[in-house]
Amino acid sequence: MFVKMWPVGMLLTNCYVVGQVETRKAIVIDPGTDRETEAKKILKEIESNGLKIKYIVNTHGHPDHTGGNKILGEATNAPILIHEYDAPMLKGPFADRMLHDGDSVQVGGIVLRVLHTPGHSRGSISLIGRNVVFTGDTLFAGSIGRYDLPGGSVDEIKKSLKKLMILSDHMKVYPGHGPTSTIGEEKRNNPFLQDFSWM
Repeated sequence: MFVKMWPVGMLLTNCYVVGQVETRKAIVIDPGTDRETEAKKILKEIESNGLKIKYIVNTHGHPDHTGGNKILGEATNAPILIHEYDAPMLKGPFADRMLHDGDSVQVGGIVLRVLHTPGHSRGSISLIGRNVVFTGDTLFAGSIGRYDLPGGSVDEIKKSLKKLMILSDHMKVYPGHGPTSTIGEEKRNNPFLQDFSWM
């Protein structure tokens, strides 16, 4: 499996292309830019590597993560997947498939399991693969996502973080913004994970 990351848009949202070297099949996670010049850079990388995009997956419905759905969707004809609770947030194109906790997104030999991790938004999800987890805006390196936006909840994000903390320490974390990390690193150094009494 390979993972390529681009920070895109005004909020530098991490857009990921995750694929299988042997089959050249891939998915795009959070194409967060509606700027044509940025989207074209991602598309050029996809085309130059001969990748076939099978799905576009949104970790949640905020526009900084879904802004490129239209451009990439039209260019690749890939269906758009998002958790059912955040699907109403999409302004178009709309979701082709609703995701639920425990679902899987499979591309060739790559399987990403859907873990519902609400708190930043009602329909936030993380995607768990072999030794990797894409956490959207639930967990960052050294921080966590906001829970004071519409649909957010401090109680829900605490529960979601606890779900993530039972993953293996060596599992690599690919967040929605900022640098990558590992579950172990976050357990040791993320101040929000040391004490869940914060409000």
